[in-house]
This record gives sequence, structure tokens and C-alpha cells, in this order.
Amino acid sequence: MTALFDVAVVGLGAMGSAAIAHLAARGVKVIGIDAYYPAHALSSSHGDSRLIRLGYFEDPSYVPLLQRAYANWRTLEARLCGDILTTTGVLQIGKPDSKIVSGTKKSCALHNLPLETLDSGEMRRRFPVFSLDEDEIALLDPQGGYLRPEAAVMGYLKLAASDGAALHFGERVTAIEPGGDGVTIISATGRYSASKVIIATGSWIGELVPALRDHAVPIKQVVAWYQPTDGFMTMPQRMPVFIRDEGENGSFFGFPAIGVDGIKIGRHAHFREPIDPNQPNPPVNERDTHLLDSFINHRLPAAAGVRVRSATCRYTMLPSEDFLLDLLPGDKRIVVASPCSGHGFKFTSVVGEILADLALDGGTNLPIGAFSFKAMDRFLATRAA
Repeated sequence: MTALFDVAVVGLGAMGSAAIAHLAARGVKVIGIDAYYPAHALSSSHGDSRLIRLGYFEDPSYVPLLQRAYANWRTLEARLCGDILTTTGVLQIGKPDSKIVSGTKKSCALHNLPLETLDSGEMRRRFPVFSLDEDEIALLDPQGGYLRPEAAVMGYLKLAASDGAALHFGERVTAIEPGGDGVTIISATGRYSASKVIIATGSWIGELVPALRDHAVPIKQVVAWYQPTDGFMTMPQRMPVFIRDEGENGSFFGFPAIGVDGIKIGRHAHFREPIDPNQPNPPVNERDTHLLDSFINHRLPAAAGVRVRSATCRYTMLPSEDFLLDLLPGDKRIVVASPCSGHGFKFTSVVGEILADLALDGGTNLPIGAFSFKAMDRFLATRAA
């Protein structure tokens, strides 16, 4: 079977589903192909909730993209007539000189974002579920909150289909072959030709983009849900979403009781254990649960009730832990959307727009200069020096 499309999107998780929706909305003849089915458990786009915030401690350069992402999320909600983004505020907690606190202040100051500083006493009064040391503070980003990842992915796919996109699920792409007239996408069941292709295959990105085979590393990520001992204090109105800097122990994140399973807790990148993307996610073990149980007992004692479930998902980490959104060096017909190193879902709505721009125009007006192959190569060269 051979078909001609303007653009093919390989991988229909968060970034791919947003890209195909943006393309279809522009009237582009587009096909999307995924080896699995929407919001599957081997992706990085499931688990009820994803954090979103404007005060981005990682780097102030992300903030303009976040501002566009917020606008795009609201546009998605309007088209779906449903809720995707819920504002609870986000608390970013740590010592004043910690990376999370100092980085958040820097981003907010540079971009004139609202931010409230709370000491440990004020936190006890306003948000008593959190236990802070006397030398710690919290920064409240009032525009932060959480996204519903499954609803977002399914919503984008619904809109893409309604706007004319062809969606193929349960079909694994085995090769992408550039030719004189375009690009041929080969799957287990068909061959498709397109003028451009977007590769957004998450933890499998190295299989279709050999340049990333040694750099995009899938790792095990574990989260757990707890039924709180005090349900009143852990409602979204009284417990914002949070990120907490634990120094040498890394950073932890958590969500209030927004579903039947209660509070969700995780540590960013967990133990950084590499996994094989073609195998089932490794099971949760006692070491995993001990880490999360210890954190919630120490830092959120009123939330530390019964652990009701835990789950393994996957991050795919690039060396700099930044994004990679670029044309493949040597072939501008191929757009590469990297795994986003465990902090990308909040950007899904704007990344979809960026990928559509790159496929159709070969560039974008949105600020992505730091997310190129050249930037990754510079980072690797600096690290090796």
C-alpha cells in the first residue's frame, strides 16, 4: 500500500498527537502512525496528572514557550469543551540558595511573573500539610497547576481525526527512507510516502534516529499514590501541586488528592536506572517504595496514609536534560522531536505547534535555538573537555 501525504507523524504520544492536531487544523494532508494505542502504559503520557508552572527554575529561556503553551492549552480546552489544565498554584520548596528556589526567583524576575515567598511559619498557617525546616522557604507560583495527560492526548487525536488526519494504531514503523521525491515510511503492514516526516517516538527515538542511539537513554520512573490521613488538608484548594529540592537527594514532586487514589508522589528521574524500551516496564520494588514512603512520611506527614498503588513509567533523558526539536542534520525533510528528559509534558501544546512549523516551513518563530542538534553537540563537547 502506497499513499502520498504532506506530512507523516511517527509516534502519537504527547508530542506526536499535538503535532498531528496542529497540522490537521492547518488543512495539511497528514498521517499519524503509532506502534501502540493511545495513552498506553509504555509511554511517558499517562498517570492522571502532569505538573505545569511558569516560574521555570531550569532556565528562564523556557518561560516564553510556557506562556505560549498556556494559551494553546486553553485553545485545546475551548475546542474540546473540556478541562485539561487546572490551576492550584505550585509551591517550589527548598533552602534559599537551592537550585529550585534560586532558579525560580531568577525566571520570575526576568519575565516579571507573580511570585509569593512564604517562610516556614507562613507555610504552617496556610498549607499545614507541608513540613518545612526552619531554614527553608516556599515560592508560590499562582499560575501553576496540573494537566490531565490522557485527556490531552486523546483530545488532540480526536481533533486531528475530525480535521481529516489519518490515524493508524498498532502499526510499528520499522524504517524511514528518504528518497528523491520525499520520504518513505515503512511499517510492518504498509508503506507510505510523504513530503516530510516528524519522528516523535519517545523512548524508541534511537531506533529511527541513529544519531540519538547513544544519547537518548530511557530510564525507570516510579510514582505512588497515598490515601491521606487528613483528607481535608490534601484537597486541591488547600494543597497546591509542589516541587521540593532535597539537595543531594534530588528533587521530589507531588499532587493533591485529585482522584480516587489520593496524593501522587515521585522523585524526578527516580534512581536513573536505564531500561530497555522494548521490554515491559520493570516492576516497582521495595527500594522504590521505600524511597517514596520515606519522603512522604518526613515531608508531608498529614498525607502519609496508606499507599494504595504505585506504577512504573519511563523518562527518556538527553545528556543536557534539555529538549531536542530540530531538523535532522543533512535532511530537512525529517523533523526530530526528542524525548523531553522528564519535564516536557507541560510544553506539549506548544511543541505540537513548533513541530508543525518545522515540518511545513523548515523553521519557527518560537524560541527553540537551545534545543538543536548543534546545542546538544556543544554540550557533549563541553562535558568531554
